[in-house]
Amino acid sequence: MTSRRDFLSKIAVISGVMVASPVVMRPALAAKDPVYTSWGVAIRGTDPVAYFTENRPVKGKKEFSFVYDGAEFRFSSAENLAKFQASPEAYAPQYGGYCAWAVSLGYTASTVPEAFSIVDGKLYLNYSLGVRSQWEADRDNRIILADRNWPDVLQ
Repeated sequence: MTSRRDFLSKIAVISGVMVASPVVMRPALAAKDPVYTSWGVAIRGTDPVAYFTENRPVKGKKEFSFVYDGAEFRFSSAENLAKFQASPEAYAPQYGGYCAWAVSLGYTASTVPEAFSIVDGKLYLNYSLGVRSQWEADRDNRIILADRNWPDVLQ
């Protein structure tokens, strides 16, 4: 029969082995959200419709907001909100608003509202104005590569 002291001794040894040789397990990485957000807001609060109507980033207002694809989009006017609601695919940024250059390379990166391009009626965003310049230099090829990588880069 095993004494209490032997039992506790065995537990101590087993515990020591567990501490001395930790099991290496990586937690499953969570998939990224389908839309890049900053504090839960897409395009850092910039109106996606304004890129098409004004060819520039325009700050959206909280009172004109709409949740699409799990993210809050903001608009500068009720008219722009209505346009987006009627056809969100026409105005939402490509690749969920992640950097088009990064997606073309197989990963994701944040974006800034000023680094945008509209190509064939689609809105593309980039990490910075410098990255946008690189993306623009080989834009057609980058779009083909990014289209191949999307949405797998979210995994």
